[in-house]
Amino acid sequence: MREFVSCEPVEKGWSGDRKYRVTDAEGRAFLLRVMPPEKAAGRPELTRFERETAALGVPISEPVEREERPDGVYILYRWVDGADAEEVVPMLPEAEQYALGLDAGRYARLIHSIPAPAGTEDWAARFNRKMDRKIEAYNACPVKVEGVESFLRYIEQNRGLLAGRPQTFQHGDYHIGNMMLEDGHLVVIDFDKYDFGDPWEEFNRIVWSAQAAPAFARGTLDGYFPDGVPEDFWRILALYISSNTLSTIPWAVAYSEEEKETALRQAAEVLDWYDNMECIVPRWYTDW
Repeated sequence: MREFVSCEPVEKGWSGDRKYRVTDAEGRAFLLRVMPPEKAAGRPELTRFERETAALGVPISEPVEREERPDGVYILYRWVDGADAEEVVPMLPEAEQYALGLDAGRYARLIHSIPAPAGTEDWAARFNRKMDRKIEAYNACPVKVEGVESFLRYIEQNRGLLAGRPQTFQHGDYHIGNMMLEDGHLVVIDFDKYDFGDPWEEFNRIVWSAQAAPAFARGTLDGYFPDGVPEDFWRILALYISSNTLSTIPWAVAYSEEEKETALRQAAEVLDWYDNMECIVPRWYTDW
């Protein structure tokens, strides 16, 4: 790997990787990400899928170099010289928020054009196990959510929606918090949680976008579905959001008091958007 003349830690993010802003002798900036060996061993194809995504025309922080060392895998990325979308987009006029959301939706559709590897386990079997684990973790959690019965009821009544779902490459954490604005254009970052599964599950974290900038969230779905959002999508998205919201509680409780309060507020907001899971289209999409 090339030599650098400066190295500054980058503290943002939840991955646990070591990250640095580095510059070479010619003054070019890069993001250096160091993945610990135990984590890198399970994700050998990360840079391959990132390069394939970039080749499709999705603006990302492209990997430049990769080197395996005893203390981990060093991956050098193009430095995105921009601002966090989560901070900037909510300050823009709604029309601009929506237009950027359209881009986010189009990029998600391109990401999902990459098929899952042959032999990937059946989605319904895999995700039903995952939901069972999430319910078990919530039941063991000392903190409870008022109205949680609505999530549990919706999950049990709609497990059948998982049958026969297609599987593709997934970013794994696709929302406004993992995007930046560079020269006014959206850039998707941080594929660290990439996975393979139902492409519609990708939107289980759209609640973060909807909380920050509802017009951006609406645009994301309209960009993904240029001919209109199908009813089947709304039904299965409500299932994924029920499952994800439920699982956030025990994670947040174990992490910090601040995250616990954030998770509880989010759960209450989701229940309000969905009228206690009686309405499959959330209010952030319809009320504008």
